[in-house]
Amino acid sequence: MNKINYQKELEKVLADIEGRGFVPTLAMHVCCAPCSSYCLEYLTKYFDITCIYYNPNISPKEEFDKRVNELRRLSNEMPFCHTVNIVEGKYDNDRFNEIVKGLEKEPEGGKRCHKCYRMRMEESAKYAKENNFDFFTTTLSISPLKDSQVLNQIGKELSDIYDIPYLYSDFKKKGGYLRSIELSREYDLYRQNFCGCVYSRRKE
Repeated sequence: MNKINYQKELEKVLADIEGRGFVPTLAMHVCCAPCSSYCLEYLTKYFDITCIYYNPNISPKEEFDKRVNELRRLSNEMPFCHTVNIVEGKYDNDRFNEIVKGLEKEPEGGKRCHKCYRMRMEESAKYAKENNFDFFTTTLSISPLKDSQVLNQIGKELSDIYDIPYLYSDFKKKGGYLRSIELSREYDLYRQNFCGCVYSRRKE
């Protein structure tokens, strides 16, 4: 199966938005401040963005709180072209554990992670639908360790279920990941050394 260039798919949508001269709304699932930094810098030129910080996979709770606090600090210090808001989702690590039950020994990036991606992205899709957003997406594709083909396929499936357009992306492209590192240094952001769950911590 041929891989889709999701950066090009994103650029088509952005060109259409520019051509129509309006500012659509975007519900964007975010995992942390470093990954959000480039995505926000890039997308606030086109959208009013609500960041959905829904990450019950993160453990312990102190780590969850530390990351959302860094996200709030970044949103206060970084200049944006349009509005950026943050919605903090419920911390429910038991839900994550139930969803990945039986997949504890899966390798990083495998089936356990795919279920986790879907759980988090689905909350953003629901929020977008319930609040009449124009699009939803996730920052997860900025990571070199995350498969953009899998993420965007999940996004398409959720888009079909909830009848809300998914903004395709591969934010690591065009130097996006490297720019996120630069912005992390510029704003002195906390950069965690594991994805979030206890299983990803084991790999470090």
